[in-house]
Amino acid sequence: MAKQAHIDISVTQTDGCLMISPRGDWTVYTIGPIDEQLRALPKTPCPPIIDLGQLESIDTAGAYLLDRTAWQTSENPEELKLIGHHETAERLLHQVREAREDVPPVPARHYGVVDWLARMGRGTVEGLQEGVRTLSFVGQTISVCAGLIARPSKFRATATVSVMEEAGLDAIPIVMFLTFFVGMVVAFIGATTLGAFGATIFTVELVGFSMLREFGVILTAIILAGRTNSAFTAQIGAMRMRQEVDAMQVLGLEPMEVLVAPRVIAMLVMTPILAFLATVSGVFGGLIVSWLALDIGPTLFLTRLVSTVPIENFWVGMSKAPFFAMVVALIGCRQGLGVGGSVQSLGTSTTNSVVQALFSIIVIDAIFALFYMQLGI
Repeated sequence: MAKQAHIDISVTQTDGCLMISPRGDWTVYTIGPIDEQLRALPKTPCPPIIDLGQLESIDTAGAYLLDRTAWQTSENPEELKLIGHHETAERLLHQVREAREDVPPVPARHYGVVDWLARMGRGTVEGLQEGVRTLSFVGQTISVCAGLIARPSKFRATATVSVMEEAGLDAIPIVMFLTFFVGMVVAFIGATTLGAFGATIFTVELVGFSMLREFGVILTAIILAGRTNSAFTAQIGAMRMRQEVDAMQVLGLEPMEVLVAPRVIAMLVMTPILAFLATVSGVFGGLIVSWLALDIGPTLFLTRLVSTVPIENFWVGMSKAPFFAMVVALIGCRQGLGVGGSVQSLGTSTTNSVVQALFSIIVIDAIFALFYMQLGI
């Protein structure tokens, strides 16, 4: 139950200035009923005078209320005038005033065309700076990995294998499960669309081209971006919050070698394997639908797939896997190393990590599509 105590205030006006005389206990338990009365006081040209002579006890909440009243009732609120003697009140009022002065003012947000262009400009500059920092991190990572090739004794095989198991082997079920159903969906689309032209047999080519060339590898990358990329950011970010990364540096360990390199190498090894399994699973899903819904038996399906879908499409898809692996690993590690000391910073970095990885995967896939189109593959 809230503590009940006496509280009162006397307000007089002399020569256009307010004299505020608080009485009784001004604590968090008692100031509620008097808050509205203080908000209704008029504003005067000069700072109010606060008489502390009749004040009994006070805490930070009461000091804040008196300081807010002095701030709101004066056109020149920077000056604080106190009379009477109350050591605790004087100390708390000055502390509250210093805290108020330390808080930067909230900038006014405008919505004109000029302000919109200014925000667009700031966003563009920040994006370019982020790109430069990312390229710098990529170069640093490549340099560290090259150093590990030159000095194999510094390679952390245990950490790399652990990441391969966590980020690769543990992801096999969800990758194959998802691509299996995507292959079924592609086959159903072919059966529905091509059936209107009496060309359901071409469902085999549709499944083959889509899964081998695009869906197998890109669905793998998207799953890794949502699953593994966020895990990398959260793991390294939590280590940053607990100052474990700083402790590594104190011990003479390089975070790029201990944290980043094993994850990058593990993803470079496991992503092509996952992409291959995803492609096989997607083709199998298309085979099941073709067999059950279109009366295209497994033998006919596989024979037509091998004879009409060039093997180059498989290698086109697999060639993207290392690039997607680098994107997932580098963005996840970089965002993790950029985490500050707060939980909010960890959440923001994890969100940015997933968004940047997904965006980069789509952009890289589009670049590859244009590149192979120009090569006629």
